[in-house]
Amino acid sequence: MSYVQPQDFTRAMIDAGEKKVHMSTRDTLIRGFMAGAILALSAAFAVTVTVQTGSALLGAVLFPIGFILLYLLGFDLLTGVFTLVPLALIDKRRGATVGGVLRNWGLVFLGNFAGALTVAFLISFITTYGFNVAPDEVGQRLGEIGEARTLGYAEHGAAGMATLFFRCVLCNWMVSTGVVGAMMSTSVSGKALAMWMPVMLFFYMGFEHSVVNMFLFPTGLMLGGDFSIGDYLVWNEIPTVVGNVVGGLVFVGLSLYVTHARTKAPRLCEEIPAGGAPGVDNGGDAAAAAKVPAA
Repeated sequence: MSYVQPQDFTRAMIDAGEKKVHMSTRDTLIRGFMAGAILALSAAFAVTVTVQTGSALLGAVLFPIGFILLYLLGFDLLTGVFTLVPLALIDKRRGATVGGVLRNWGLVFLGNFAGALTVAFLISFITTYGFNVAPDEVGQRLGEIGEARTLGYAEHGAAGMATLFFRCVLCNWMVSTGVVGAMMSTSVSGKALAMWMPVMLFFYMGFEHSVVNMFLFPTGLMLGGDFSIGDYLVWNEIPTVVGNVVGGLVFVGLSLYVTHARTKAPRLCEEIPAGGAPGVDNGGDAAAAAKVPAA
């Protein structure tokens, strides 16, 4: 069977977090750059499909292609390390410190941003023939997205900020579920399917992903979107990063860690059911059941 049991893939999550804490600066930056660039290209592809076909659902169905590829290639997204790296610290792995976690987050952020910004420039360039003509239909749509998802939130004040934050939490709840999905299977097809489903959901629902936004909003600014860098940082990127931390770490990383890596001892029953003790793989051996004492 290619399915990996929760207690096993949770241990793999902690191991992965430990490795990322100790990864060299060079490797962390390169992996971050490539992940940001590939995800940006995937976002550009999804927007292009949506504009040309008129189907947002089709764009969302195809968007996970980039996400799946970058994780199969071993590259790192900020949203993923938000979930995995702190587990090494919580599990008291050797050499895992608060400083090490923050160092990893900072380097991956820089790498992701550089990769996404590079693709933002390239897409802006090709949709305007070197900034010599007005952006094409796809370029216009990219500019509209940046404006709607900054000034659109600002118009509602505190309620807009809360809406943004909750969309960010829901986003990385789903994206990090996709990250873990890659560890649920030992087959490439199984990994791809488990990653595809939650990532498609986040994109179609319009949740806010910090790395995707590192592409969308700079592209919008380059293509004449009616918002500022300050609007982007205050009314999107900074709250998005915070919300993504909460969504990934709390609802995915910690929930799996607490229930599968640091579980409570199983409760004992007064009577053992005919099929054996709950949680015990008896394999038809009555001796296994006999090991559970009566209350």
